[in-house]
Amino acid sequence: MFGARGSVGTTTIAGAAALAHGSPPAGVVTELPDFASVGLVGLDQLVFGGHDLVDTPLTKQVERLAAGGVLPPGLDGLIAADLADAERNLVVPSAGGSQYDQVRRMAEDIRAFRLRNDLDRVVAINVASTEPPYEVADVDLAGLRRALATSAVLPPSSLGALAAFEADAAYVDFTPSTSIRPAAVREWAVEKGLPYGGQDAKTGETLVKSVLAPMFAARALPVHAWSGTNLLGGGDGATLADPRAAESKNVSKERGLSEMLGDVAGQVHIDYVDPMGDWKTAWDHVLFSGFLGVRMTLQFTWQGCDSALAAPLVLDLARLSALALERGHVGAMPFLGFYFKDPIESTEHSLSRQYDELLRWAQSC
Repeated sequence: MFGARGSVGTTTIAGAAALAHGSPPAGVVTELPDFASVGLVGLDQLVFGGHDLVDTPLTKQVERLAAGGVLPPGLDGLIAADLADAERNLVVPSAGGSQYDQVRRMAEDIRAFRLRNDLDRVVAINVASTEPPYEVADVDLAGLRRALATSAVLPPSSLGALAAFEADAAYVDFTPSTSIRPAAVREWAVEKGLPYGGQDAKTGETLVKSVLAPMFAARALPVHAWSGTNLLGGGDGATLADPRAAESKNVSKERGLSEMLGDVAGQVHIDYVDPMGDWKTAWDHVLFSGFLGVRMTLQFTWQGCDSALAAPLVLDLARLSALALERGHVGAMPFLGFYFKDPIESTEHSLSRQYDELLRWAQSC
């Protein structure tokens, strides 16, 4: 994982260890009966590693998350050995050199992780903080290779994606960052014969929208306005307090609604509230009309723990992407759209239809 020591990465590592010790797999979709015969790798067969710019030990991160109510108290003692195993696989990327040098060094780290742990397949998942929008020059694959050797043409998320492809790993972006958006980055994956997927996991407000919006459409109830306010703390909240970083998130949060319902008034606002920690609250107000134009409203409040909602999805995406690697899938994985606000190469946003698409692919063999 890129961003492995963050709240989502730490909760994923600690959560997988807790599952191995008997905790129920709430939120892990791939543990549902529908996926029992698919041939997914067992949760107990996953090995964790990753890159992060900070070097705070996982044990300290787990203590912090337990103090905030994200993880159960006392879990750190139960999974101490698992955290120590993962700790040995975490790397702080070294700076310096060209962007091509950075890609090469991260790819070497991923290869070393694979060899050290005798792994069959590696999936790289970006769970780092959201980047501000980044303008990438429109170049072909050869032009990108030349540019990487001489100038800074890509943001860190895209360099991580290229490092994964150079190390023969699948890549999934859990964030709305630039990463695999440039065409040349995707071409790099195809040239290497590897799958990629994303972007911007839907864990809260947008998840609810992807269920409710198709309801209005199916019942022929015109929606006139849909406004939302999000309050969140933690590292992601601090990042999104920067309007430039929030821009990427807002675009992905609003895209699904417009594609499901058309032109709907209203906006999504994100406010950083530091004392909320890893918890988030979303308030939504929906204005719609019924028979003979009678105006009505729907309002809902979603309160949840972001990392606890996200971690089981990371486990799902690791297992499904490993299956894609095993099947020799090359290029985009639109069948993973069930998990994302802005799914790669897919315009489907209805959660139920996305689930059906995922299941059809998973059961296709």
